[in-house]
Amino acid sequence: MAELWYKNAVFYAIDVDRFQDSNGDGIGDFKGLTSRIDYIASLGVTGIWLLPFYPAPNRDNGYDVKDYYDIDPDLGTLDDFIEFVHKAGERGIRVLIDLVMNHTSDQHPWFQAARRDKKSRYYKYYIWTDAPADEDMQPVFPGEENTVWTYDEVAQEYYHHTFYHYQPDLNPARDEVQEEICKVLDFWMSFGISGIRVDAAPFMTMEKGLPKSKPRDPHGILRALHQLAEERQPKSVMLGEANVLPKDLVKYFGDETGDEFQLLFNFMLNNYFYLAMAREDAAPLVHVMRLLPTVSEVGQWANFLRTLDEADMSRLTAEERDEVFAAFAPDENMRMYGRGMRRRITPMLDGDRARMEMANSLLFAMPGTPVMIYGDEIGLGEDLGQKGRFAVRTPMAWSSKANAGFSTAPASKLVQEPITKGPFSYKNVNVEDQLADKNSFLNWMKKLSAVRKSCRECGWGTWHIQDVDCKSAFVHICEYRGQSVLMVHNLGKKPCTFQLDLTNNAAHQLNSLFGEVEATTTQKFVFDFQVPSYGYGWFRIEREL
Repeated sequence: MAELWYKNAVFYAIDVDRFQDSNGDGIGDFKGLTSRIDYIASLGVTGIWLLPFYPAPNRDNGYDVKDYYDIDPDLGTLDDFIEFVHKAGERGIRVLIDLVMNHTSDQHPWFQAARRDKKSRYYKYYIWTDAPADEDMQPVFPGEENTVWTYDEVAQEYYHHTFYHYQPDLNPARDEVQEEICKVLDFWMSFGISGIRVDAAPFMTMEKGLPKSKPRDPHGILRALHQLAEERQPKSVMLGEANVLPKDLVKYFGDETGDEFQLLFNFMLNNYFYLAMAREDAAPLVHVMRLLPTVSEVGQWANFLRTLDEADMSRLTAEERDEVFAAFAPDENMRMYGRGMRRRITPMLDGDRARMEMANSLLFAMPGTPVMIYGDEIGLGEDLGQKGRFAVRTPMAWSSKANAGFSTAPASKLVQEPITKGPFSYKNVNVEDQLADKNSFLNWMKKLSAVRKSCRECGWGTWHIQDVDCKSAFVHICEYRGQSVLMVHNLGKKPCTFQLDLTNNAAHQLNSLFGEVEATTTQKFVFDFQVPSYGYGWFRIEREL
């Protein structure tokens, strides 16, 4: 199973046009990204997830693709992309790209041909109707879209769109569409990438105006993509975005061999993670960990505090969601679509270093693979003056120099201005200053990443929650091949103490790996813990011989 490299990986998500500008045009690009590859490697990152970089009108952060076979010219060239992949590979970092094929831009040549000619092969790539029936499906972006059907004046028909009206859905039930999707993947695999993140996976498997008489395998496209990626690169992985109920999650991993996604974003954990932090109570975490389905050895959860979309809390009840909003997004301007938060994790925690450390330590300690977004390692803030999701896509803050060291362009030409005011201004939060401070959050994150990679039990092993007499303490053990790691996290502001009987683990001694939790013993196999406010501790269990 050595090829399952993602089991012990640390992923880092990057929006290329907000990371580093190399040519002074105000937009981040691949040359700029490549110039920062040593910094990324220094974080202990072993996998990079690149957000969409294709040519696009960019009305939806690049998810409105108009050409699947090229790089947005503002970001560079295919040669620049290849150079980046090679430089990353030289440092042991694998690259995943975003495959956005539930829909295209309405500017894509396929859609332009489809709307003009019903006899065109591309007409069948999309979903059309003369008169939409009563809608079972609601718009994903309530308040911005009122329907999933939009009338096209040229075609004189309605077309289906799961997301925005300028993103018509493809019809993946069609063999020819599946062939096109596989061609796109085949093209990008040629450049040495190690896999893909599949956008909107559940919507690619849904019935959307499809002929009922045609037998259909909804997950056939996912298996086809997996098979192709495996043939082209045996160690490649598919990371899925599937925000669905627990009973439906396991099907996206496929069979026991993992013939669909090897990695799935853990949206359920993310929702209850915030609820637990809002309540300062570990019970929601215990609940969700026992709620998640068991997956095969090939499958893995991708755990995260934030993505670069809204922090979607839709898996909570309305009352639970209100608790989270009250704690982390008290102003209406901090919320989106009635379900999510458009904030970064550090401002949500009020920049409290103890809480920042505890939250990130807990993320990295959870069974699965941790995913962080660019800037979270320095505590990058948000810009709530921006519209929608752009609030969390602030340019990377490299230094206290003009434009945060992101670009030499005049501020008026920047793709987005860095944060200039308040405690999260780039004058206060930037890479250069934190590199020079051995006690900085950035250097702490580097230590956390190193500890996580040394504990293969977290990525490969089985886990067991430990019941303790402290409601704010989440305690669990991960085990792999006879080795065990104990993790202790206090979600509460108040320090706590408890006793833990580790007889079942024959625990002779606990060797501290990380954190300041104290563990002492006065009787065999029983340990007393003293956990400070928002404290955390990682321990390797030494068994009695």
